[in-house]
Amino acid sequence: MANMLFDALFAPLEGRDRPLLVQADGRRISGDAFLRLVARQTNALRAMGLGKGDRIAVQVAKTPEALAIYGAAVALGAIFLPLNTAYTADEVGYFLGNATPRVFVCDGAKAGVMAPVAAAHGARLVTLNADGSGELTDLAVGALDRVVPVAAGPDDLAAFLYTSGTTGRSKGAMLTHRNLLSNAEVLVREWRFTDRDVLLHALPIFHTHGLFVASNVSLLSGGAMIFLPGFDAGAVLRLLPEATVMMGVPTFYTRLLDEAALNRDLVAHMRLFVSGSAPLLAETHEAWEARTGHRILERYGMTETNMNTSNPYEGERRAGTVGFPLPGVEVRIMADGREVGPDAVGMIEVRGPNVFQGYWQMPDKTREELRADGWFITGDLGMRDADGYVHIVGRAKDLVITGGYNVYPKEVEMLLDEVPGVAESAVIGVPHPDFGEAVFAVLVAQKGAALEPGAVLAAISDRLARFKQPKAAVVVDSLPRNTMGKVQKNLLRDTYKGRFV
Repeated sequence: MANMLFDALFAPLEGRDRPLLVQADGRRISGDAFLRLVARQTNALRAMGLGKGDRIAVQVAKTPEALAIYGAAVALGAIFLPLNTAYTADEVGYFLGNATPRVFVCDGAKAGVMAPVAAAHGARLVTLNADGSGELTDLAVGALDRVVPVAAGPDDLAAFLYTSGTTGRSKGAMLTHRNLLSNAEVLVREWRFTDRDVLLHALPIFHTHGLFVASNVSLLSGGAMIFLPGFDAGAVLRLLPEATVMMGVPTFYTRLLDEAALNRDLVAHMRLFVSGSAPLLAETHEAWEARTGHRILERYGMTETNMNTSNPYEGERRAGTVGFPLPGVEVRIMADGREVGPDAVGMIEVRGPNVFQGYWQMPDKTREELRADGWFITGDLGMRDADGYVHIVGRAKDLVITGGYNVYPKEVEMLLDEVPGVAESAVIGVPHPDFGEAVFAVLVAQKGAALEPGAVLAAISDRLARFKQPKAAVVVDSLPRNTMGKVQKNLLRDTYKGRFV
């Protein structure tokens, strides 16, 4: 029986002697061995009663065994729900209560605190530890290492990914077999992946970037992955000579640039560096190209859609942009109910086979953000330049309205980041008694630089209309970020909300 995702990603591993996963300590797992691991887990989970349409929640360290659970869920026609390893028991309780999984897999070290949470929501708790041991492994040891996958077609659900929930409760984006496979197929073609590629994989696999971009693309193309438990600059530099491609968040690249060992010889054999999940500063683009000779490829995606746009593999990779719509994906910029022309800012909407089916058990939210004709309202503000490159201006919720005028933080941040001594900046709106909101800047200094906030603001004063200029600024050691490197402006707004009132 056909199973869309399993047949494309996992079934081709049968009989493959070449490595699929290379671990940090040099251990190698062949494609066939990994498929047998998937099969044993599939049969163990089936024995627990997990079946088509059931949910399986997973909060474990990144290991080959953890990736195999994804394959097992696909084989069973179950819905895979990966959870950030940083979530507390209270946070996990919300997800289990909302998704009602039949099985919850967690690290044995957390079993004590998670057991009552799982029990409260009717989920069977099973452990899987960072060293690959645990109850799931024990149950899988004696299971058959062959599997016949459950039939699953294009519209069957494959995964729930929960949004970060910075403005209210997280929403569970429902992703189908077609959503995931169509996006992987496009990325394999556009980024020229083949079975000769070795991807240096240091991303987490509880997020769309590490799971549905990096892992799916490697599996579909028949390539291999250097499967690191997380990002460590020393390990990445040591293993880069074995890779051909690296995917990362901007933080990966800035940290590697701090390493003296990074040079052109080290990466001469590499063919592609990809960045996403957060904006990449133009200066990082330039510094990386100057040091390595490689131009980073930046792209744009979301939890609800996977990848929407990409800078070209061949052609100009333009800093500060996320390139062009991927084949099969439509992108439009909307303002006041109509599509706007070049250089006009508006709401980004996307439509295509990659767009999710809606939010789990949230029909009202689904209707608000997913139009009946398939267009998804992303919540991102953007524009297209005259050459067609898409620019992300910021999140709609981050828009600052001061004295009745709209200020797009990205425009101000780009100028602040050019001031000597500024490593990066975040511009937010905070309550103001006269203007409603005031533009406020949070600055991070470059190593060894001493920043004076007033001097930084003075340096950009003749380059911005007065209403766009920050009313004040502070210097901090670092900006708060989530696990994928996005600046958490909601935390900054909370911290500085009393600045002017």
